[in-house]
Amino acid sequence: MNNYGFGKLVTFLNQLEQEKISYTLAHHRDETIMVNVAVAGERWEVEFFEDGSVEVERFVSNGEINGEEVFSELFTMYLEPESHSAKLAQNANLTSTT
Repeated sequence: MNNYGFGKLVTFLNQLEQEKISYTLAHHRDETIMVNVAVAGERWEVEFFEDGSVEVERFVSNGEINGEEVFSELFTMYLEPESHSAKLAQNANLTSTT
């Protein structure tokens, strides 16, 4: 990471610490360092690139609180694409054999 990108990252981290805002660091892409920030009702993903550019993605809560009953929605969301793909493949096999 060049000094320009590194300087932006360090300045941002210093500001978070000064304001006592909790954060974690992550590394998901070769050319970036991600700062994950969680504050009341929001989660921020801030990626600092080697070239000095910065990308920010914010996830804002609608304030709705749920119980464990929503777990099924989470797992259904990730099962459906696989199930859908399997059904498409099965239909393609049926079509090609008829």
